[in-house]
Amino acid sequence: MVADESEQVVLLDNSGQPIGAMRKDQVHSTHTPLHLAFSCYLLNDRGEVLVTRRALGKRTWPGVWTNSFCGHPAPGEGFAEAIRRRGRDELGADVTDIRVAIADFRYRAVDASGIVENEICPVYVARLERELAPNPDEVSEWAWVLPATLADAVEGAPFAFSPWLARQLPRLVALPGGALVADVE
Repeated sequence: MVADESEQVVLLDNSGQPIGAMRKDQVHSTHTPLHLAFSCYLLNDRGEVLVTRRALGKRTWPGVWTNSFCGHPAPGEGFAEAIRRRGRDELGADVTDIRVAIADFRYRAVDASGIVENEICPVYVARLERELAPNPDEVSEWAWVLPATLADAVEGAPFAFSPWLARQLPRLVALPGGALVADVE
């Protein structure tokens, strides 16, 4: 997959303040600077969460299972706008009812190839507005699972999941009211 050369990622200082921007196709390396991102978990009316398997052509963590989708807000772009944009780009879907679940998530992880993720990455939950039509350059498989089933799978085989999902999931499940519980109407 070739990244859009015009897509920009917001660079951050250690306190989380923007200090510039860098092209997305250049930011992820063995020396990735701290930058702004987000994770989003889609929920359905059956109490399930959508997990996706990253395409094998992805530069980092190819083939691992992860949250519904992730992305980077562009300079000057709000999180809700970025989440809607990436929902369309990765899943071919419209998302709605976007709400923050973990505002202060931050992590650094290194994949097997040495590429580093170094992000301040608020975590959101949202709802799917229409059927999925995933972009095969982004997603190879997907499944709707119960949060408890997902937690058991991550505990039993953490290597099969992205490091950010493995770190986010316990916090999401522990939130009062359960962040991974959809408001069933």
